Amino acid sequence: MQSFIDRFIERFCVPKAQSSLSSMKQKIVMKVQLNSEKCRTKALKIAAKAKGVSKVSIEVDKGQVEVIGNGVDAVCLAKLLKNKLGFATIVVVEEVKKEKEEKPAVPIPWISSYLHYPQHHAYYDGFYGY
Repeated sequence: MQSFIDRFIERFCVPKAQSSLSSMKQKIVMKVQLNSEKCRTKALKIAAKAKGVSKVSIEVDKGQVEVIGNGVDAVCLAKLLKNKLGFATIVVVEEVKKEKEEKPAVPIPWISSYLHYPQHHAYYDGFYGY
């Protein structure tokens, strides 16, 4: 038995044709009412069930839900959140840029300078009487 949210997503939020947005990883920030723990749970569930979402996080002090994914329909997600929570606005929709990976440091070969000197021990200095 499907919930109302699942049926709504399938009916209205499935893209008719694949656009260039579907291949682009994007970050969507929405302002919502997060008055109680129940509202936060609802917001997380709705955002996590949307098509293309790979990561969801909530900033409670700012009252924002941050969604990251490929081809996420920001307007449809805002409508879903507004229907369930009473208020939702889109703050930012931007492309997530890949961070440059740093190359690992290459170790410098280091030869100890003690290899070139003869061994000095207490035995050779006559300390033990040898």
